[in-house]
Amino acid sequence: MFDYKAAFQTAVEQVRTEGRYRVFADLKRVQGRFPLATRRREDGSEQDVVVWCSNDYLGMGQHPSVLEAMKSAVDESGAGAGGTRNISGTTRSAVDLEAELASWHRKEAALLMTSGYVANEATLTALQRIMPGLIIFSDSLNHASMIAGIRNGGCERHVFLHNDLQHLETLLAAAPADSPKLIAFESVYSMDGDIADLKGTIALAKKYGAMTYLDEVHAVGLYGETGAGVAERDGVLDGIDIIECTLGKAIGVMGGYIAADAVIVDAVRSWAAGFIFTTSLPPALTAGALASVRHLKAHPELRAAHQERAETLKQRFAAAGIPVMPSESHIVPVFVGDPVHAKMISDMLLEDHGIYVQPINYPTVPKGTERLRFTPSPNHDDGMMDALVTAMDRLWTHCNVARMPRAA
Repeated sequence: MFDYKAAFQTAVEQVRTEGRYRVFADLKRVQGRFPLATRRREDGSEQDVVVWCSNDYLGMGQHPSVLEAMKSAVDESGAGAGGTRNISGTTRSAVDLEAELASWHRKEAALLMTSGYVANEATLTALQRIMPGLIIFSDSLNHASMIAGIRNGGCERHVFLHNDLQHLETLLAAAPADSPKLIAFESVYSMDGDIADLKGTIALAKKYGAMTYLDEVHAVGLYGETGAGVAERDGVLDGIDIIECTLGKAIGVMGGYIAADAVIVDAVRSWAAGFIFTTSLPPALTAGALASVRHLKAHPELRAAHQERAETLKQRFAAAGIPVMPSESHIVPVFVGDPVHAKMISDMLLEDHGIYVQPINYPTVPKGTERLRFTPSPNHDDGMMDALVTAMDRLWTHCNVARMPRAA
């Protein structure tokens, strides 16, 4: 008989051998004290830690207005939504949130889903059913959820070199002029921290008759006058046909959504299996997200503080000779280049210094580009940065990891 258990054990051991086996840290976020958390070790003892890798970029997951909205929603509506949207799961706060999100992105409509991953996968798959013969042009560094949605639809697809508009145009020019086309790309790429040329991509889309599909999950809440994302910052919201975002990062709760023309949203709502057959978000989450979005729209100073903290950390790493990778966004990646060293440094930062940052290994990034990815928030003060840079400096020497020339 086939040894099923051995097959699973072999798969786990392969990951261990490659140095990319992940161990989850047992953390309890401390309400009102973000980015502080309490870690429970295997022996049951506890350790105070500073979280440096959270995607709750602005700490909105702990904001009083969000917490109060969620508590009130539980008291008023209970725990669950009651089912899928098509059966019994459409709650008032979900309807209000969709209207708020559509207005935020200056679109006619929005559609909530259970995560950013589901929003991408379900929408991109559905678009291929809605438009037979669709040709999709996908950036080579697009998120796994976008890749999954594109593959699931089975349409013709072409991958263009990352942020390479010349290569994209070559592919577009070779496609049949009368075929439906879609350019799928992200604004902020979260592992390298670079930002796409939205204006240039939109210009190509118009030239070759293509739709644009923009993933703003690492930008929504963080860029633009009201926080609607890079498309708002660059003044090109009207040039993006479909915007996909998450509620689980800067907004601080959980869920995903798309925003687009009403007829596009209506078609996706009617065709996307990942939406149709999934229980909808509970009232507490939609109410919390609604409170968060309204707060973010009215407080641009949060975004200014966030950018300042990210730039300050980059400068401090560079001054210490820590190999911070070039990044034009709030992402602060530090190059290690080896999965074993990346995990070793991460483990020592946590155990010896109370600093929590996860190593980023393959398949999230290509082999040989392993890194630590820091996401400073407005709540990370100078003292926390001093402790981090001092610990990193010591460990880079201790672990004999390559440095960069110290900044003057």
